[in-house]
Amino acid sequence: MASVFSTLLFLSIISMAVKANYTPSNFIKSSCSITTYPSLCVQSLSLYATTIQKDPHQLVQTALSVSFNKTQSTKTFVTKCLKFKGLKAREYAALHDCVEEISDSVDRLSRSIKELKLCKVKGEDFRWHISNVETWVSSALTDESTCGDGFSGNALNGKIKGSIRARMVNVAQVTSNALSLINHYAENH
Repeated sequence: MASVFSTLLFLSIISMAVKANYTPSNFIKSSCSITTYPSLCVQSLSLYATTIQKDPHQLVQTALSVSFNKTQSTKTFVTKCLKFKGLKAREYAALHDCVEEISDSVDRLSRSIKELKLCKVKGEDFRWHISNVETWVSSALTDESTCGDGFSGNALNGKIKGSIRARMVNVAQVTSNALSLINHYAENH
């Protein structure tokens, strides 16, 4: 009997030690390991470790908010580029199309943030809401890729193309990471 008690006490102490070492930063690193861009995931979410703690719902909510904020900022940048003097007709058309695509992306991400707040329920309601979030974030990612594609080829070169493509790649990567975390959250809920 004493050896059973000693074994249980030992396992309890080990369990507490493991939990004590599992910090919010470790939770973020571990969660981000399933994404396509894990380093970017950790970098973009680590600032919010105290908010995220070890809460999977808060992790997903934060990842989605980071994606939304980056997409909104990129939309503002692309909209400002439309006002540059001396744009070629092809550049203007690509920028105009990009603003439309990224505006759709911002709208879908905004709707996803609101919908995700409804995912704290269980059962069929959870499945319905999380499915909406997955669909909208996936569509936002498509919009972002479409915007970037508008600047492919040799017809558009220069600083505008480079600046927008770099921003769109970053936005698409952050959104891809958010979608991976959302999908993982949905599977494990």
